[in-house]
Amino acid sequence: MTQALSPAVAIARDLIRCPSVTPAEGGALAFLERLLGEAGFTVSRVTFSDTDTPDVENLFATIGSGAPHFVFAGHTDVVPAGAESDWQHDPFGGEIRDGVLYGRGAVDMKGGIASFAAAALAFIAERGKAFGGTISFLITGDEEGPAVNGTSKLLAWAKEQGYVFDACIVGEPTNPAALGDAIKIGRRGYLSGIVTVEGTQGHAAYPQLADNPIPGLLALMSALDALVLDTGNERFEPSNLEIVNLHVGNPAFNVIPARAEGRFNIRFNDEWTLDALKARLHETLATAARPGLRYSLDFRRDAGESFLTRDDALITALANAVEAVTGRRPDLTTNGGTSDARYIKSYCPVVEFGLVGQTMHKVDECTPVADLDQLAAVYRRFLDSYFAG
Repeated sequence: MTQALSPAVAIARDLIRCPSVTPAEGGALAFLERLLGEAGFTVSRVTFSDTDTPDVENLFATIGSGAPHFVFAGHTDVVPAGAESDWQHDPFGGEIRDGVLYGRGAVDMKGGIASFAAAALAFIAERGKAFGGTISFLITGDEEGPAVNGTSKLLAWAKEQGYVFDACIVGEPTNPAALGDAIKIGRRGYLSGIVTVEGTQGHAAYPQLADNPIPGLLALMSALDALVLDTGNERFEPSNLEIVNLHVGNPAFNVIPARAEGRFNIRFNDEWTLDALKARLHETLATAARPGLRYSLDFRRDAGESFLTRDDALITALANAVEAVTGRRPDLTTNGGTSDARYIKSYCPVVEFGLVGQTMHKVDECTPVADLDQLAAVYRRFLDSYFAG
């Protein structure tokens, strides 16, 4: 006899079975629309567009009335599975083996969405719609992609509709080893850039007739690689710059290329602003460039400042819920990458707590089903505390 699945596990399985690789909706938002709508949520599906990026569908669902207004936030889009032949389990099959749920998004972050959906549905089923406030879901399909037509625009849309948020939990995988290890109370900023050096194409046997851009690019990227931005502080890890790509687009051995390009990414702490960091990078390249070198530095528009959440009531309520369910008192951290919390922090206090992140973006991404149920229990205990009145 097949054992019945818990709500959190069943929702996670069904979400994984929706192939919602950015920017495809894949059926994930439609599934949540049905699930939440049947429970009494008012659900809106909103599509946003912009130049040079694909259209993206998003979802906003709300129930209750008045303050306090609490938000669960997350994304149903996932990164590509890669070569499916490398997987032992169908990346979009939602297969459960030996107490483990497999599939793309199991950890990042359909599992988190499933757990907070299960928690909210159980809360509403017990307390009804008149629970003394409002619960909303802010779900995007553009977190793993350009992040242009997702959460930032959905927040602006919700504000135009008159919604004012008081607190938010993002269900990203935050725990390094075990559920209950860590709550993210802030994030470093991020900045990506492209250094382009222009040369003159020519025959490799006649370098005097060409201008090879590669040595110039190597000098500039070496200067960036050697740059020590800071040593960190009590709030954040040290800032780091990583070279992520060098490209000339030249497959021939006897041709000097006309152009060379290097790409980098920076994760920076609160000792920097974006403007100060950009100025430092321009200064570093200007110092390293040989006279006459033709180069440019361009920054991607999806950049963001660091932030730190200082809402003690929100942080304490979540930490208490985590400890009550898992037996662990979570560390309060700001390490790791970035998330859509970078947009939410401009609208309300925000923290992040979700599953263990060890398999996110990997082949055979997976999570123990017990963790999904424990995470749902954490979220439910938090809601009971937050809406105690």
